[in-house]
Amino acid sequence: MLDRTLAPPFNRSTSFDLIQPKKFISAHGAEVYLVLGGTQDVCKVELIFPAGRWFEKALGASYFTAQLLSKGTKDKSSYEIAERFDHYGAHLEINPGMDVVSVSLYMLNKNLEVSLALLLELLTASVFPEKELDQLKSIYLQNMRVNREKTSFLASTLIRKNIFGETHPYGRELEDEAVHALQQQALVDHFNQYFKASTILVSGSVSEKHQQVMQEMFAPFLFHPLTLQEDAHPAEPKPFRQVVEKSGSVQTSIRMGKTSIGRAHPEYADVQFLNHILGGYFGSRLMKNIREEKGLSYGISSSLHTMNRGSYLVIGADVNRENLDIAFDEIHKELWRLRSEKVDAEELETARNHFIGSLQLEITTSFAHADKIKNILLFNLSPNFYHQMITRVDQITDEDLLQVAERYFSEDSFMEVAVG
Repeated sequence: MLDRTLAPPFNRSTSFDLIQPKKFISAHGAEVYLVLGGTQDVCKVELIFPAGRWFEKALGASYFTAQLLSKGTKDKSSYEIAERFDHYGAHLEINPGMDVVSVSLYMLNKNLEVSLALLLELLTASVFPEKELDQLKSIYLQNMRVNREKTSFLASTLIRKNIFGETHPYGRELEDEAVHALQQQALVDHFNQYFKASTILVSGSVSEKHQQVMQEMFAPFLFHPLTLQEDAHPAEPKPFRQVVEKSGSVQTSIRMGKTSIGRAHPEYADVQFLNHILGGYFGSRLMKNIREEKGLSYGISSSLHTMNRGSYLVIGADVNRENLDIAFDEIHKELWRLRSEKVDAEELETARNHFIGSLQLEITTSFAHADKIKNILLFNLSPNFYHQMITRVDQITDEDLLQVAERYFSEDSFMEVAVG
């Protein structure tokens, strides 16, 4: 029988050697980080704009501006844009987030200049057509109607609202009224204010010639350093349990959450690793208890979500309604065990191997290296952040984990919601 608690196969070492980025500065001061590597003639360009939900002056402006970037320019329709990207063998990804909007283009090096020219047209000449906006609004509202029938979606939304507050950018959701009220001008204003400065990462196999081309093409962009200062966390709300009945539901989605620490905190590695032991992989304590031993859920996990201006820890699972109380009780039990019992040597070593091995497996390509470097830039971290994390996890003791659990994992500090 397969032992699912085993770590990925690797030769553990405390080394975590990221490809060191090469940097050049465009004519207007935009900083471009080059993460060079790989043997295939492909590359990825990612522009990161401080244009996420946090910066919205009109609710929904960030999401709809990002989604409509590729839906029409002064000279091209959405169909023409999509057709040209397909013809060039390029793939565009636009991800609006809480703090930033990421615009990424994967392309063949032989078509780099024409692909980049089309991307830059989107980022300088998008017009956000009214017809496309109305269509996107309709799609968004339809998707929301579907999502609101899902207990997992409702529970995740509710726990964030309870942790951060319903008016906080991290806690609020985009409601139907705000979507209907959103006007095209709000998108134009958001675009004009927040899409002029960015941090740019280029990864893959990029020749000196193409680097020069990029330096010239990125000249119009100003530099935004991404070192956003972390605001004060909202006041920790008093823990409570909220149960929302949903007729017709065959299951109940449960979430337990609380504010937590960010990546720059000196104990971040400790908290992340203890979370791994609790519910971060298949061999975790919550999986063994809730899934394997009690059979209360097909899967359960805990995760640490970090943003620039706040972070939170959340535990989530789907259970049958009649098992709601026992599921909460068993999760409380595992949190209590973290604070009261030392992790035994075998469990500690297994979790340590899995955590470090998984992290090392995440940097197998230059694209993956660029993702790690992006985190370092976004959260203003030390260039050796990941190396230091592995070193710390490799050295952490059972006594260290008890102290971390007492500070950050008390069962009485979590807010609880259940929908179903």
